[in-house]
Amino acid sequence: MSRLLPAHPRRRLLLSLGLAAALPRWGRAAPPVTVAAAADLKFALEELARLFEQHTGQAVRLVFGSSGQFYAQILQGAPFHLFLSADEAFVLQLAEAGKTQDRGRLYAYGRIGLFVPKGSPLKADSELKDLAAALQDGRVRKFAIANPQHAPYGQRAREALQHAGLWAAIEPRLVYGENVAQAAQFAISGAAEGGIIALSLAKAPQVAGQGDFALIPADWHRPLAQRMVLLKGAPEAAQRFYGFLGAAQAQAVLARYGFALPRT
Repeated sequence: MSRLLPAHPRRRLLLSLGLAAALPRWGRAAPPVTVAAAADLKFALEELARLFEQHTGQAVRLVFGSSGQFYAQILQGAPFHLFLSADEAFVLQLAEAGKTQDRGRLYAYGRIGLFVPKGSPLKADSELKDLAAALQDGRVRKFAIANPQHAPYGQRAREALQHAGLWAAIEPRLVYGENVAQAAQFAISGAAEGGIIALSLAKAPQVAGQGDFALIPADWHRPLAQRMVLLKGAPEAAQRFYGFLGAAQAQAVLARYGFALPRT
């Protein structure tokens, strides 16, 4: 993929996308809190982890990926302390399996949209009309989405394309990211003429300047109800970070990245 990157700023962005209220301080810093987080949180959660570390001195280790893959890893005993899923179903299934402290709580609702990189022959429109035309006239050779086998954002992308009547035509041209951040990477790099990605990634300053984005109607797919949960044996530091993510300061950051906040 690196040969497709024409500029150093874009190269740095692709590397960053790849997978990979003040709180009181307390005594000596504990070992890092290890967080498994859906890839749509890439930029928002990195900002929140920095805020938490600045105010508490507590290190947070973030691991980004697809929620379905994290679900499978946690079932097998992966040593995470906190899981932020892009689809609450994975959290609820882990709770039923006895892997969590409780059923967790909703932290946000996500949205998807069409991202078109600079120089693409596609136009970004919310109802995918130009994408439909491009499939007819041959302007689309590759189109990126997250893998719907295990990534909630890929599942919702498939649902939206099905709603628009485009799935059969576009399926042979799809390139699958292991998660929605990698799908965004494919689109930004020029490896695809466009892709369906998370609003939260498109709103990040590092991505926004790389192309155009159009929000897909929310009723074209199932809601992206995102839930977080503490896993069994999570230390006190993880519980503090979990609490911080529900505080007003953290909620404001999530809202800035385009997440709809659950009603309390």
